[in-house]
Amino acid sequence: MQELTQLAATTNIFTSLGIDWHNLIIQIVAFLLLVFLLGKYVYPWLMKSVDERQAGIEAAAKATAEAQKSAETNKEAVAELLAEARKEASEIISTAKLESAEIVSTTEEKSRKLAERIAQDAHEQLDKDVVNARKVLYNDTLELVGLATEKIIGKKLDKKADAELIASAVSSSESRSK
Repeated sequence: MQELTQLAATTNIFTSLGIDWHNLIIQIVAFLLLVFLLGKYVYPWLMKSVDERQAGIEAAAKATAEAQKSAETNKEAVAELLAEARKEASEIISTAKLESAEIVSTTEEKSRKLAERIAQDAHEQLDKDVVNARKVLYNDTLELVGLATEKIIGKKLDKKADAELIASAVSSSESRSK
């Protein structure tokens, strides 16, 4: 009986609070059924989506870290390549300067040799012209001496006598000039 009174007292408390026992039990069963169905079908699917998303975020974070590490490594490699390129450019410039100096030196040497050859050719031509002029002068001198002799002697000598007279006069004048 006490139990009944207790139950009645509890019932009175619930009824005084406006809670219906039958509705409360039905709501508890419906809530438990809802929790069971959500736990059986909805939460695993939802947790799977959350786990997949978490894995994607972790993979993206890992890829970002690797990309940053790769960027730092590439930055160092680029710096090394730039240093090497600068070194090679410096070597190319110094080689080009040496080659241009050699080309200038070679060109100057060729120009000097060409100038010497031109001067030598000019001297040789001048020597030839002097020899030719001497021959022409000698022939003109012989002719003039022949004419002068003819005027002095007053008669024309034959060619043989004329040539002997001229040759002796020229040879005597040459021996005096020396």
